[in-house]
Amino acid sequence: MQQLTYPELEQEISKMACAIMARDSRIGKDLLANLRKRSSPENVAGVMIVSLERLLWTDAEAMIWAIDHLLPIDVLQEIRRITSVAIGKRLIHKGLQPGEDFSVDSTGRLLLNSKAELAILGC
Repeated sequence: MQQLTYPELEQEISKMACAIMARDSRIGKDLLANLRKRSSPENVAGVMIVSLERLLWTDAEAMIWAIDHLLPIDVLQEIRRITSVAIGKRLIHKGLQPGEDFSVDSTGRLLLNSKAELAILGC
């Protein structure tokens, strides 16, 4: 699989954000299928994370719609994996201990004690 260039990634993110804002599952699924043929699962999840993040502040309902109607389970699992790693790194940087203050279960779900929850909310 080829590595997408920055302009290609930006174009894919913009197209996906537009499809989500329009709540057009047919276009969104076609874009996802095309992207999956050309890129790695991690890149597909990355495009979706950035597309959803762009909508968070302008159209949060569209973001929720995409999660409910557009994203296949394997993409959601990859997003969970990526975000769990990023949050774990942030918690370690804040001095929290893996296995004591937080951990990840077999499905990639982040498990937090109250100290870790406060650290995330205070980010």
